[in-house]
Amino acid sequence: MFTCPECEQTINQATELCPYCGADLTARPAGESGEAPKKPAAKRIVLILGLVLAILWAIAWFAVPWKLAGSKPEAEARAREALASVQEALAAYQSSEGAFPSSLEGLGENVRAAAQRAQSVRYTIQYAPGQPDSSGRVKSYVLTASSGNSGYLNFYTDESGIFRASVEHRPASVQDPPFKPNL
Repeated sequence: MFTCPECEQTINQATELCPYCGADLTARPAGESGEAPKKPAAKRIVLILGLVLAILWAIAWFAVPWKLAGSKPEAEARAREALASVQEALAAYQSSEGAFPSSLEGLGENVRAAAQRAQSVRYTIQYAPGQPDSSGRVKSYVLTASSGNSGYLNFYTDESGIFRASVEHRPASVQDPPFKPNL
């Protein structure tokens, strides 16, 4: 379709005379072809480039966290270190209070940082206090580090301080064998 330069009505491009105003359309001004303006090639390039960058960003979003976690031995070592840090804080709390806490919340920034280090390698640390005795004091606890990666070790420890490990895709327990790191 084409717009008449005289009356600005929409008309067929093949028309030589405007049916509305009778203007002669055979002598169009130079550069005016009657076709709709084309989008510049630069806009298409920017659109395609944006799409490619979005795809690359999506791939990196899922791939990079796996690479940041490091190798399997490094991730497992970081999880054990985090458990050891939490155990130290629990032992300090128990020696000052005579019992273990009901949650890890009150143990401070060191415990929070240890849990975040474990999360950075896809391990989740869970603390479960034991049943309180008749005086309301918690005398035992269970501390686990469960991996989000299949095939990685899951760890268990309690107030005894012995680390136990399971390679099965389940939380480790007291029935699992003690963990002996490769020396």
